[in-house]
Amino acid sequence: VQLQGLGGGLVQAGGSLRLSCAASGRTFSEYVMGWFRQAPGKEREFVASINKRGVKPAYADSVKGRFTISRDNAKNTVYLQMNSLKPEDTAVYYCVADKRPIAGTGRSTGFDAWGQGTEVTVSS
Repeated sequence: VQLQGLGGGLVQAGGSLRLSCAASGRTFSEYVMGWFRQAPGKEREFVASINKRGVKPAYADSVKGRFTISRDNAKNTVYLQMNSLKPEDTAVYYCVADKRPIAGTGRSTGFDAWGQGTEVTVSS
């Protein structure tokens, strides 16, 4: 599977953005999907993931209650709705796909596929 992330941009604190990640191929529904982010000078961190059927989303504590991950298997797309954005959400966001679980594993590398990254900047 190949991934292409879209939807980043510049937004003021308190605003919203929706990221999307389109997957090529006909096996999208076989993959757990997730989002990671990496801020300048910081390590890559887990943001959210969702299982193959689009249920049981998991979130990092830092985004819980503000971000929502969803997927549309008919459109081969995963989304990340980001509300109440804060300056500390500024980062490059990457979508990932893997046939194994993503959340709760401690992994930030070794996934089956990565998107190219989309930049999100939140101004104060």
